[in-house]
Amino acid sequence: MTDITSDASSGRRNGAVGNSTKSVGSSDARADTAPLDLVACVELFYFAYRDFTCDPDTILAHYGFGRAHHRVLHFVHRNPGLKVAELLEILKITKQALARVLKQLVDEGFIIQRAGDEDRRERRLYVSTKGGRLTDKLTEIQTKRVEAALANAGPGAESLMRRFLFGMIAEKDRPYVEALINAGGASGKLRNGAD
Repeated sequence: MTDITSDASSGRRNGAVGNSTKSVGSSDARADTAPLDLVACVELFYFAYRDFTCDPDTILAHYGFGRAHHRVLHFVHRNPGLKVAELLEILKITKQALARVLKQLVDEGFIIQRAGDEDRRERRLYVSTKGGRLTDKLTEIQTKRVEAALANAGPGAESLMRRFLFGMIAEKDRPYVEALINAGGASGKLRNGAD
């Protein structure tokens, strides 16, 4: 059995955690030829996600909401008439977790539930005007951050970002995600991660 505190693994760990001499966000020629520091990439992903969610988190906190509420509002707003079962598939959470969040959003007038036209047992979800305003505000904050980052990254960044993010999704889920994004009105196709 390998000792996880051995010099070999600690040296690897120390070099990956930020003691490396290369700049992770650097665009100089050396960065293009240096080996990719995947641990640093993971850390960048954490920091990017932290900052991507911080402003919406602050707004949501005023309502007593969290990120689960945000996700429900986002996907229902993008897909009016979404079935509860479809939302469960998108979010990959338990029925109990969704029920708690959904109840709060419905009780406070952000989400409207209606019976399905063909099957009255089906619950179809819609954002109310109030829910739409909140969702639009949150989306605007996040799209401005993405737009600024893409502009800073330079030409070709959007295509590369789409391919990277698509590649992060489990392969078996990619066709479903592609269809969902395209049905929600996202600009551009994500065919195999390409524009």
